[in-house]
Amino acid sequence: MQSRSLGVTQPLMLRTYGPGCDGNTIDAAHEQRIPDGATWIDLEEPTRDEDKLVERCVGLQVPTRDDMAEIEPSSRLYESNGALYMTLSALYGVEDGHPKSDPLTFVLTKDRLVTVRYVTPKPVRAFQQNARRDPALVQDSLIALHNLLDAIIDRLADELEIAATEFERISAQIFRERSDARRIPAEKLTALLTRIGRAQTLIAKIRETSVSTSRLLSFLLGSGRFSSDATAPLRDRIGSLSNDVRSLVDYSSYLGDNFTFLLDASLGLISIEQNAAMKVFSWVAVVLMPPTLLAGVWGMNFRHMPELQEVWGYPVALGSIAVSAVLPFFILKRLGWI
Repeated sequence: MQSRSLGVTQPLMLRTYGPGCDGNTIDAAHEQRIPDGATWIDLEEPTRDEDKLVERCVGLQVPTRDDMAEIEPSSRLYESNGALYMTLSALYGVEDGHPKSDPLTFVLTKDRLVTVRYVTPKPVRAFQQNARRDPALVQDSLIALHNLLDAIIDRLADELEIAATEFERISAQIFRERSDARRIPAEKLTALLTRIGRAQTLIAKIRETSVSTSRLLSFLLGSGRFSSDATAPLRDRIGSLSNDVRSLVDYSSYLGDNFTFLLDASLGLISIEQNAAMKVFSWVAVVLMPPTLLAGVWGMNFRHMPELQEVWGYPVALGSIAVSAVLPFFILKRLGWI
């Protein structure tokens, strides 16, 4: 089977989960139907054959990658032919050190949940393994959707905790008790700014996923899928997820502001280092200015300079130059300028 996006051979990417389905892949080129017990159908980089099989068996239109890439809410959250189409920006690539986001679409029908994706975020991969071990996690489409969203939100919370720990470490490095311990070499300052930038990027991606997940949950709760008494407990659990993800949005904003503060503080340290260097050059110039003046005076080529003919003339000239250098230094030191 060929992947449409990469153009290379890929494993089969149509998987089914639910009663009687353990996540095995389905070869759309040979299989004619999807198992009746499948409550969650997972499409990863689907081929056209896989799209057609799902559309025929489930009775819905599978969104294309271009459809999923739309950013306006009306294109990401809508209802069509009795099915809910919901797309969020899923965080991935954190383990590789390059956090990114990519659309992850949920299509919810009365008895099936179809996910369409072109990346494999860590919580999705973990939920696949859990669903194989415990079919109760995907016993119906609503429960499967709840548990999958729960896994995504839990992972966001974990990443925020890691980011908060990184903030504490960077803060401790910048704001040490001893002022002389805060003198950071240029290469370490560069590494520090890189750490702050990478953490800020991660926070931005977490916030993007959190905001899109919060919108998805609000849309889901307002869709009427939980109007019956039988779905009341699940509605409360979805509402709890909505509260959790709103808290993550607020916390990510808080962390983002803190990292911005650390960035400003780091740039302030750089300015202090630059000012200290310029200060050294300034007072050295002031200290050496009188000796330079005196040396210039005695270096003049005039015939009548009486002290040049005296035995004591040379020692007096050297002494005058030394005094003119030391005296400004002590004056500046006493004034606290150096």
